[in-house]
Amino acid sequence: RVVGLDSSSLHPPEAQSLPKVGYFRQINAEGILSLSPDLVIATDAAGPPAVIEQIRGSGVPIAVLDSAKSFEGAQQRITQIAKLLDATEKGSELTTAMKSSLDTMKKPEKAPKVLFIYARGAGSQNVAGTDTAAAAMIELAGGVNAVTEYEGYKPMSAEAIIKASPDYVLFTQRGLESIGGADEAAKLSGIAQTPAGQNKNIISVDDLLLLGFGPRTSEGAIELSKALQE
Repeated sequence: RVVGLDSSSLHPPEAQSLPKVGYFRQINAEGILSLSPDLVIATDAAGPPAVIEQIRGSGVPIAVLDSAKSFEGAQQRITQIAKLLDATEKGSELTTAMKSSLDTMKKPEKAPKVLFIYARGAGSQNVAGTDTAAAAMIELAGGVNAVTEYEGYKPMSAEAIIKASPDYVLFTQRGLESIGGADEAAKLSGIAQTPAGQNKNIISVDDLLLLGFGPRTSEGAIELSKALQE
């Protein structure tokens, strides 16, 4: 029985009606403990560390799972959570279904170069390098990340975007909406001069489906792979 969650947990729809305890990197111990949980489940990306220790100090059991962004990481977290909830059989059924679903995916014949931009409005745009959830999903879907010069997310100049020469530019749905949609994205400085911009290959996938690496990871990879072949 889920009694609360962080503000980035938007799926399934039933989650919207549950109490929120803040963004997962800035959780509030008092808010969590006020819900009287029997168990708190987090990843090693949650924090601040002092709050995690405060929860531990309260006596409430807290399980901190690896936040690695990969298909294998998603399956491992499901297995760990299933064990915590004494539901190992359900966990096994879920991970098996995920693998079976992913096996049906038809990847592009030639891996396209994909540039992922994390956008929150016209003035806030960062490009995914290596060791990111976006890069992992691009590779899972049969593409290659257009940027490999750095790890994590960084602002990227128009010149660097042109040099990356992506075949597709990928956004989350909310990110693309925040800058006015695909037509506006194709006009952005740098993108407009790339094969992706010239061919209007601007695509988006639901935020959590693309970056969440949860039970719907296979679904997200299949949706992205299809978009890279249209």
